[in-house]
Amino acid sequence: MTDPRTRVGFTSSIPVEVLYAGGRLPVDLNNVFIASDSPSEYIRQAEVDGFPRNCCGWIKGIYGVALKEGFGDVVAVTQGDCSFTQALMEVLQYKGVSVVPFAFPFDRDPGALSLELSKLADRFGTTLAEAERWKARLDPVRRLAHEIDRLTWEEGKVSGGENHRWLIACSDFEGDPGRYARGAEEFLAEAATRPSRRDRVPVAFVGVPPIVYGLHECFEEAGARIVLNEVQRQFAMPAPAATLAEQYLAYTYPYSFFERLRDIRAEVARRGARGIVHYVQSFCFRQIEDILLRAEAGVPVLTLEGETPGAVDERTRIRIQAFVEMLGG
Repeated sequence: MTDPRTRVGFTSSIPVEVLYAGGRLPVDLNNVFIASDSPSEYIRQAEVDGFPRNCCGWIKGIYGVALKEGFGDVVAVTQGDCSFTQALMEVLQYKGVSVVPFAFPFDRDPGALSLELSKLADRFGTTLAEAERWKARLDPVRRLAHEIDRLTWEEGKVSGGENHRWLIACSDFEGDPGRYARGAEEFLAEAATRPSRRDRVPVAFVGVPPIVYGLHECFEEAGARIVLNEVQRQFAMPAPAATLAEQYLAYTYPYSFFERLRDIRAEVARRGARGIVHYVQSFCFRQIEDILLRAEAGVPVLTLEGETPGAVDERTRIRIQAFVEMLGG
């Protein structure tokens, strides 16, 4: 049965409570892109239309999804995500897509964020009060994701790859929070019966979700276990918050890297990670943040770079194996 709600795509995690309150179907375009059987087709579409090769693969993928899948409305995160987003917005507008800007204030100013939330609510014909009611509905769903995360690092019953898949889906709950919750409850019930795995080297995964397939599994094969997926965990909104504004001020990804660094260091210590793998995307400004991470992480860091969708290459496998062995695997 076709969902009667109008689909609204978005370029990076946003306050989806507002879209749900407005009766829309929120769709994370990144998830559509990377979950596709042929993600390279979306990149090819962008390059045919003139996107340069030395442009982020995620941006090209988002563009291809928006056009090929017929999204009429897209919320673009203009501050707090990718430096290519403004140009992406302009090209999408030229192609007939209605683009709605949303900005996370760099200085984390509560008044500025509240204004952005109000503007988004107005644009989709709803109110912040109704969006707050959706927050209350989503809080228990997110707590299920938090429990999946806890079982990953504290009990060793959930793999890093499983953790990645469940937490990354919290960006839009796959358009159906109820269905997500039922699936998470079933998964938790099964995972709780598993034996604890503590015979592997604990490693933290930091950086944007990878465009490369199978990285988490490569670490497992090398004798490690991923005990933290930094950005994916942030999609699940792990910090307690009474209001939408508080929740999205505590969400670390769109703000200064120093905010992320504090969270990374605290979670690395809490979870006992012996090392960090920092995934960076080719042609992304966030690669520069690797300088800060290496200087301040407090544990060894392995930096891995990906450009286009595809399986892990042999050179990367060898680097992962050597890193895990160095950590004591």
